[in-house]
Amino acid sequence: MTRYRRLIEAWLRGEAEPAPVASLVGFRLTAFDGETARLEMEAGTRHHNPMGQVHGGVFCDLADAAMGVVFASTLAEGESFTTLELHVSYLRPVREGLLVATARVVHRGRTIGRVECQITDGEDRPVARATSTCLVLRQGEG
Repeated sequence: MTRYRRLIEAWLRGEAEPAPVASLVGFRLTAFDGETARLEMEAGTRHHNPMGQVHGGVFCDLADAAMGVVFASTLAEGESFTTLELHVSYLRPVREGLLVATARVVHRGRTIGRVECQITDGEDRPVARATSTCLVLRQGEG
């Protein structure tokens, strides 16, 4: 098991601190099965934009974190990655409540990977979709 997989498993069990952004935004890893990662958060007024809805950047952070977790799980020792492109489509406004981001790797090449994420609300309605293109880095690169 690679160090990223060990870290993800420890985070899931509550034995490791998540990345600082998790506390800032308020999301938590709730499931990881090697194929998908699920992060959840309770959206509230602290996440609002001026229109009283969850700010799009919050959806973006949640999706990016879920996609980052599942992509990191594919890395071998000596590898890391960086995001080359992130695209988010907003489907429905949210004011408050549970948000669930479920991400999966759809392609993992030697250098480039592609990840997808769907965010749903507490009623399991899609509220946003995201995709990410990732660049695999090896020791001494980047």
